Amino acid sequence: MILSRISIKRPVLATVMTLTVILLGAIAFEKLSVREYPKIDPPVVSVRTVFKGATAEVIESVITTPIEDSLSGIEGIKTIKSQSKEEVSQVTVTFNTNRNIEDATNDVRDRVSRVKVLLPDQTDDPIVSKREADAWPVMWIAVTSDRHSPMELSDYADRFLLDPLKTVSGVATVIIGGERKYSMRIWLDRDKLAAFGLTAQDIEIALRNQNLDSPGGRIESSERELTVLAQTDLSSPEEFNNLIIKNHDGYLVRLKDVGYAIPGPFENRKIVRISGNEAIGLGVVKQSTGNTLAIAKGVKELVPKLEEKLPDGMTIKVAVDSSEFISAAIKSVYKVLVEALILVVFVIFIFLKSARATIIPAVTIPVSLIGAFFFLYLMGFTINVLTLLGIVLSVGLVVDDAIVMLENIHRQIELGKSRIQAAIDGANEIGFAILAMTFTLVVVFMPLLFMTGRVGQLFIEFALTVAAAVLVSGFIALTLTPMMCSKLLTNKKNSSLIKSSPGSKNKELFSDRLNNFYSSVLRKAIEAKVLIVGFFILTFIVMVWLFHQTKSELSPVEDRGVLMAFAIAPEGSTLSYTDKYMRAIGKIVNSIPEVDTLFEVVAPGLDRPNPVNIAIGFAVLEHWDKRNRKQMQISKELTPKLYGGMPGVLSFAVNPSSLGASFLSKQVEYVIYGSSYEELQSHVTKVMAKLYQYKGITGLDTDLKLNKPQLKVNIDRDKASSLGVSMNTVASTIETLLGGRNVTRYKKDGKQYDVVVQMEDDKRRQPNDLTSIYVKGNNNNLVQLSNIVQLEETVAPKELNHFNKFRAATINGNVASGYGLGDVLDYIDSIVQSELPKNVVTDLNGQSLEFRETGAEMYITLALAIVFIYLVLAAQFESFLSPLVIMITVPLAFTGALILMWFFAKIDSGGTLNVYTRIGLVMLVGLITKHGILIVEFANQLRRKGLDKLEATIEASKLRLRPILMTTFATVFGALPLAFSSGAGSEARQAIGWVIVGGMSLGTILTLIIIPVFYFMIVNKISGESTST
Repeated sequence: MILSRISIKRPVLATVMTLTVILLGAIAFEKLSVREYPKIDPPVVSVRTVFKGATAEVIESVITTPIEDSLSGIEGIKTIKSQSKEEVSQVTVTFNTNRNIEDATNDVRDRVSRVKVLLPDQTDDPIVSKREADAWPVMWIAVTSDRHSPMELSDYADRFLLDPLKTVSGVATVIIGGERKYSMRIWLDRDKLAAFGLTAQDIEIALRNQNLDSPGGRIESSERELTVLAQTDLSSPEEFNNLIIKNHDGYLVRLKDVGYAIPGPFENRKIVRISGNEAIGLGVVKQSTGNTLAIAKGVKELVPKLEEKLPDGMTIKVAVDSSEFISAAIKSVYKVLVEALILVVFVIFIFLKSARATIIPAVTIPVSLIGAFFFLYLMGFTINVLTLLGIVLSVGLVVDDAIVMLENIHRQIELGKSRIQAAIDGANEIGFAILAMTFTLVVVFMPLLFMTGRVGQLFIEFALTVAAAVLVSGFIALTLTPMMCSKLLTNKKNSSLIKSSPGSKNKELFSDRLNNFYSSVLRKAIEAKVLIVGFFILTFIVMVWLFHQTKSELSPVEDRGVLMAFAIAPEGSTLSYTDKYMRAIGKIVNSIPEVDTLFEVVAPGLDRPNPVNIAIGFAVLEHWDKRNRKQMQISKELTPKLYGGMPGVLSFAVNPSSLGASFLSKQVEYVIYGSSYEELQSHVTKVMAKLYQYKGITGLDTDLKLNKPQLKVNIDRDKASSLGVSMNTVASTIETLLGGRNVTRYKKDGKQYDVVVQMEDDKRRQPNDLTSIYVKGNNNNLVQLSNIVQLEETVAPKELNHFNKFRAATINGNVASGYGLGDVLDYIDSIVQSELPKNVVTDLNGQSLEFRETGAEMYITLALAIVFIYLVLAAQFESFLSPLVIMITVPLAFTGALILMWFFAKIDSGGTLNVYTRIGLVMLVGLITKHGILIVEFANQLRRKGLDKLEATIEASKLRLRPILMTTFATVFGALPLAFSSGAGSEARQAIGWVIVGGMSLGTILTLIIIPVFYFMIVNKISGESTST
């Protein structure tokens, strides 16, 4: 090789090139940002529209559908989801990952602005946000006080805490959980109103007319001017209570005569507790493409500054922080990296038996890894779990080329050549094989570049990280390694590799015996080639069987240090009912010794109205180093206590999802389409009836709920008309007295707050309270509603959902222990086929959709990887038969990996086909073929020198035995720290680690026997072979 020859002749140049690689890599490392995963979050934009007083059906028809129709033509849309609830329409648009978030948001804003003219006049302006409509905070900050009321806490947070937190880069919004916002509550007594001949409309008119805040103008003289301030607003409870409603026979009827005004919370429908104490929670919601780690770092730097300015008695602390797991996982990967480095160097030393010789390949490791960071920087990647996993696995790979080069040069020295000549001849002899191995491992990852979606991006960053490290290692093996060999390796007499000591002689004796044993086994294997072929076919059949037996999932459940306890009460339950059960669940969760903090949220959600029948408890566990049990074991212990053990609510424990999915997302999201919600209800009921008997799914639920209790008010229009009562009067009176209406605003300490008019709580407990309300008819006569309305108790939909613009219902849940996501989805498919009509259309969403898309794409990628390698090897070897022999190694390695996965599945310790194991399988294709390349290339060289095919096959296999074993042990020992890792995120590391360990271990053993046999059988003639053979 010219490059090797130049490096040997000019050692300073080789050193300078290496130092340049180190320098570029070190500079790039400092500039790379850190995050949990690559930028895999798809751009998500949501549109939220409020139409006060509208039912879910009205929202669906007049707001949601027009907005969906307008948005559907935007470029790059992946899915459109919508929820039509009482008063609120939420449309969530998910774009393809290659779409720019800013461009997507601008497109959505443009389309929404066009459709505004089609919306009802009373509709609030649609709000476009760069987040999911149901996004969940990545951090919760608890604010507590022993001296301040919840309203004072909420007010302080709104004034002084929210805006600084919103300025942190990547933050979409900050919500106040458990907020008690100031307002002036006007509580009316319906009987007193009737006694004075008044209705709710009279109170509203008086407030609007007498609580004004208008400019007064100026009084200007020739030399001076005065600003006129007309004191027409109300600012205190006394002023509101003294508000004059009307003059009743000379008596001024004031507000205090028919009710009273008092400062109170705008609404009291949220509860937040931390460790059992009531608090308010500041939920930090990230933008759909935001970096959780960067956001958490910014917030944590800001919290101490905010704490310094807090009033006495008020405290602030981070209660739930999803970035803790990310930081711990990345630290664990760095620890594994050091362990792998030490083990690989130890393996090299054991084989080479010389500290001086060990230095040569050992130097390759840090140089290659540091150099790889320069390529990561050029490609715009980040330091994340996937790229760091690639770096860790590269530890065992980057030494391969250097080991092969070193071993070959050392063999030349043993033949009696000088160090310089041995380095030149050895590099020339093995240079082509090193190039072939390097490019083979790089090429195996080429098909991954064509993978799409979030998971595809994971593969791409991992693959290109490994490819970059391997490319740098190949460059170092062809430059620095031969140069160092020419300087550090000594001749036979003085070589510490073979110096005459009893230990050394024993090791040489063992090496000779191993070579002789291997040669004899190989001769017998070639003689019994039919049996070897039969064994290979059997191995292939076992591999295919194991592929079908292994359970599949998107990603393994990780110990993220947080688990969630859900309480879902029946529709129509009150806040106090849900809270009562959440307190009971909290006691059960707090009884677990590993729980450090319990953060409870009753009626969660980013925007009003919040579902008061849902509560979530975030159990933050102790640090991974302080506990012996994993989060999954704790969750498994909790499940029987909650699920079925808590009558009155549906309660269950959930492990948070991986791969950047929302906290609230579930593994199973099965979508069923229908033309009407009644038809959907029938379909969903049939499917869920079967699923309740299936043990593979937990927390089974659906978003189609048509059973929300509703009191329907049927108005006799003829009678109302004869009495002079309009529909508008009836509707607005009911809305004001029962729901509360924001009439005006008042000022307090420089901010404005709502004035809310509503009937007293104890006067609206029963349905009959509604019919006792009075409205005005002809000649201002009072008419009781009982004369013109009839009440009917019915049920109504909680929310109406669309998926990709069609009416749809989603069945969701999580996969039970011992089952795979693929098994669950296949089972639901079978139910749909057997129970529902043939024309029913289904779909998948969330993790289920990604799983199915990734699974199909993965098999194509594996096949393409094998084809790519074959074509590259065919070009390099100028033969279609030699590469065919090399490719036989692939099923051997796959079998080893799948056997280990099958074993771990049997002991209920993982062992599934997921993102990480599939990455490992693709990587195995490149790793195991390197062994075949060494044997085939060397056998071809020996045949060109005149050896017959049998002797060339056996001699090549024997001479390549030591470098093959060295590279295998280096790779396996480099992956062992991953396989045995613990702590945060260890499940993902173990998955990929065991695939490499199992595949390389069994694959290498079988390769050393099967490849020479197939080479002897298949490769009859090679280019340049001596005619004497």
